[in-house]
Amino acid sequence: MQPIPVLFENADLIVVNKPVGVAMHDAVGDADVKGESATVVKAGKIDGIVTVLKKQLAVEELHLCHRLDTGTSGCLCLAKNATVAAEIGELFSLRRVSKYYLALSGNKPKKKQGMIIGDMKNRRGGQRILLKTQESPAITQFFSSAAKPGTRGFVVKPHSGKTHQIRVALKSVGAPILGDTLYGGTPSDRLYLHAWHLRLPLSKGELAITAPFDTGEVINEEDVYAWYKDLNAPEIYPWPSIPARFLS
Repeated sequence: MQPIPVLFENADLIVVNKPVGVAMHDAVGDADVKGESATVVKAGKIDGIVTVLKKQLAVEELHLCHRLDTGTSGCLCLAKNATVAAEIGELFSLRRVSKYYLALSGNKPKKKQGMIIGDMKNRRGGQRILLKTQESPAITQFFSSAAKPGTRGFVVKPHSGKTHQIRVALKSVGAPILGDTLYGGTPSDRLYLHAWHLRLPLSKGELAITAPFDTGEVINEEDVYAWYKDLNAPEIYPWPSIPARFLS
């Protein structure tokens, strides 16, 4: 495996550009992540991101501060001690962390932009579904535009951290993510979901990190890459206000 790109590092934490296909935790046995990225099958012990980075950085302590699906690339934050991990965990819990993702789809959505709100429920086979109820909902906002004929690009802002939240949200508007065969997306060389930008209001100062989206056959096509390079900074988009009843 190539070294994992480090986007930021100080005495307290590290932010990396997580590659496609690297899981959060170690696994034993055969691993098949088809539907989240290109199929990867390997027997024996499979190192998760923490183990990989401990070896790469020659450190003994790292704490995951949040999660990304195995097939998702982009900004991932790890703390170097339990105190900082607790602080960042609290920021995520209070929804004070700003997260922005990029996604590609082979389908045009039912609406070009908007907000998707609904509770999520587990289904068989590792799937989740979006419900009409809103007791403890996943909240996802997005803007979309044509990346090239037949491919739609999305800038996505999740306001909660539910498993598969963005994948389910985009499927609900008729635009499952390219490569996300678990949710009906067009097969591709990877899951085209990328954690693009992360903003952490830490006690020692705000940290803003952007991860380049440059891995995969489709994102490197001339038209699609031009769409990506022409995107505005994520904070500039006119994100609508979240209904007050969901902010408590």
